[in-house]
Amino acid sequence: MNKTTKSLHTKVDTQLAHPAVTPLYQNSAFESQSEFFYSRKNNPNVQEFEEAVCVLEESKYGIATTTGMSAINLSLSILKPGQTIVLNKYIYGCTFKLFQWFASHYGLKLIVEDLSQLSEVVHHADFVFFETPTNPFLFSVDIKHVAASYKKLNSKCVIVVDNTWATPLYQQPCSLGADISLHSATKYISGHSDVMGGIILTNNVEVSERLRNQRFYTGANLDPHSAWLLRRSLHTLEVRLEKQGETTRRIADYLKEKSEVSKVYYPEIDGDQLKNYATLLFFDLDVSMVEKYQQFSDHLSLFSTGTGMACVTSMVAQPYTGSHASMDDAEKGAMGLFPATIRLSFGLENAEDLINDLVYAFKALH
Repeated sequence: MNKTTKSLHTKVDTQLAHPAVTPLYQNSAFESQSEFFYSRKNNPNVQEFEEAVCVLEESKYGIATTTGMSAINLSLSILKPGQTIVLNKYIYGCTFKLFQWFASHYGLKLIVEDLSQLSEVVHHADFVFFETPTNPFLFSVDIKHVAASYKKLNSKCVIVVDNTWATPLYQQPCSLGADISLHSATKYISGHSDVMGGIILTNNVEVSERLRNQRFYTGANLDPHSAWLLRRSLHTLEVRLEKQGETTRRIADYLKEKSEVSKVYYPEIDGDQLKNYATLLFFDLDVSMVEKYQQFSDHLSLFSTGTGMACVTSMVAQPYTGSHASMDDAEKGAMGLFPATIRLSFGLENAEDLINDLVYAFKALH
């Protein structure tokens, strides 16, 4: 046999390897008898990641995607022209723009409501989407109340919760009446700012099969290496959140005492819907300090200004010019977002070191 032919067909028999952790299946294709067949359909690393997140969030089905935005876009494929979407007014800027475009392009009616203050539903809806806690301001939306209220008018209304900031550990939307829960796995689940991904969770088998098929035909599936990295990160999610949560609470208390701060935003932890919380908080600079954000961030040495959050190192951002930059001034004003609002994300640094860094930055404002 030609040595090139022989080399091409040389493989190690891994049947008796028994690795301690699942190896990376960097495959586009499998043998025809394999249940995986083709990685755009399924892959062992992707399936393991999906199943592990389902365990944490107490959901039956998971569909992993390339990013959190692709997870949102995939969920929108449920809709048909002429239907009505209700979107919470407190929402990530890119999500707002995606819904605006999608509704306009596909002939859907888009209604923007404050679902954190929902008393009575007056609009028929086919699809309701919200984050809780919200981005920005960390307002809570009552999942049970929203789901029951909208389904009372339309039993087929699909309730979708972006659960990114609550995490699978601290909130389980599908157990509270949501049809779909989804995450940007790039944030808390990754926790290291080194991988992108998204995941959709549901207890409805028909929704699961529909979205899984749509993922297959649109190619929105997560790649094996990203799935392997995200699965690795899940092993440390709980211990990371415990450390970050303690730091978040300490610094929230510190900021409440600062004269340079007019308001601190921290979510309601009721123990029923949201069981705990970690990493992110918002605060408003005093009106006399609003123009000094750049000066404040320049004097922080332990908070980077990169586009990210909920990772092992701390970050600072101005949502008005960052996460919500894609929205115009009127759109940001409608949700009450102005340049005074600052977002902090806490990593695994010593809390006292972070407080000392903030002390120095606040002093620089005078």
